[in-house]
Amino acid sequence: MISKARRTKSSNTWITTSSRVAAAVFGGYALAYACTAWLSIVLPLAKSEAVLTASMMSFLIYTGAILCAFATATPMRAWVVLLIPTVLLGGMTLLIT
Repeated sequence: MISKARRTKSSNTWITTSSRVAAAVFGGYALAYACTAWLSIVLPLAKSEAVLTASMMSFLIYTGAILCAFATATPMRAWVVLLIPTVLLGGMTLLIT
């Protein structure tokens, strides 16, 4: 028979892990997309080269975001760390275009 405290701890672990995975997948993708859009505009290269360079850099950014989602102390901090730069870069991209 599983005790209530052990069952609660198990469900909290499941929720924490799910939140981190969601932050890594969705927050990381949003951050990589915002960085790609912003870098495509601000890189001082020809348009095609800027888009290609920004796209290649997005793989590094996405990998870093995934690592960040699992390296932070809490899942809430992972969401905050990923969403603040996403909103800032997205806003700057919208202001520039």
